[in-house]
Amino acid sequence: MGVLILAAGSSRRMQQPKLLLLWGDTSVLGHQIRIWQRLAIGQIAVVCAATDATVPAELDRLQFPPAARIFNPQPEQGMFSSIRAAAGWDGWKTDLAHFVVALGDQPHLRKETFRALLRQAAAQPEKIWQPSRRGQPHHPVVLPKELFLALRTTTAETLKEFLQGFPDRLANCECADPGLGFDIDTPADYERARAEFLRQT
Repeated sequence: MGVLILAAGSSRRMQQPKLLLLWGDTSVLGHQIRIWQRLAIGQIAVVCAATDATVPAELDRLQFPPAARIFNPQPEQGMFSSIRAAAGWDGWKTDLAHFVVALGDQPHLRKETFRALLRQAAAQPEKIWQPSRRGQPHHPVVLPKELFLALRTTTAETLKEFLQGFPDRLANCECADPGLGFDIDTPADYERARAEFLRQT
């Protein structure tokens, strides 16, 4: 599997780059990269805003290779523009069979959530897999290669719209992870996440 970590957001509500905030002994972004590395993923790439210097500087500090960075020239167009930039990137290994679309600001998800998602994708590789809580799907999203590459030319305007075009292939992996229903968008969210979730990750 290949993993693209979305890190091109502006963090407007946080009022500072949230992926650079402290999480354990590293940053939020550093924790995300570490989690996927420990899951023995075939390739990891980080999508950055082409106009932002803070995330590349953090990747330098983390010794994350420059060759594994994807630059979105139009991050102001939202998350889907980063996903499409990753789908069109020519740096992916050719032997990858699946791609994981992962948000950079989910350090509070449990490791077992990721493991369960990957197990399900391996057992039924033709499906599009998402972790769910109480029936509600969340990120990350695991896509078979042909669907990931189809993002290059899709007319859909959001990932949700794109996924709805394949209703027979959508599948949820139900997880008892309270972090799935929680977003880190504001300073208060961040403090709550550290207090409630840090010990679980």
